Amino acid sequence: MGASALANLLLAAWETPDRIRFVALLYGLGGVLAFPVGLMLARLVSRGRLWETAFAAAFVSLLTATLAFTGGLFALQYRSYYAEWHASAFTLTWAFEFAFTMLTALYQFVVLGVRLYFPLGFAALVAASIWFARQRR
Repeated sequence: MGASALANLLLAAWETPDRIRFVALLYGLGGVLAFPVGLMLARLVSRGRLWETAFAAAFVSLLTATLAFTGGLFALQYRSYYAEWHASAFTLTWAFEFAFTMLTALYQFVVLGVRLYFPLGFAALVAASIWFARQRR
């Protein structure tokens, strides 16, 4: 996933090399953290089922886990940037700022960040799903 983000950002001549590396690392770490969780979910869903079901379970599980972990990391980084201007920790104002900052970060990730998975990340997802389904035979 990090390679997909890196390729997209380099082709777009986006920002500075340091920021490109940071975003690629964020996507790579999200993919690495999501892979074992996605495989575990796929195994639970596809136990004793046909090849097609195993493929679909792996595809949906890996996709969901990857988006969740990468989106979560993105939201935490986004929150850490804006924390400087937030109220003191664990107050009512802080709770609202925390919640809405995280929701805004997740919205921005869905709108702007998901496109970095195409085409390499999508191809890797299909390949991993086929690998999982063939291994289940």
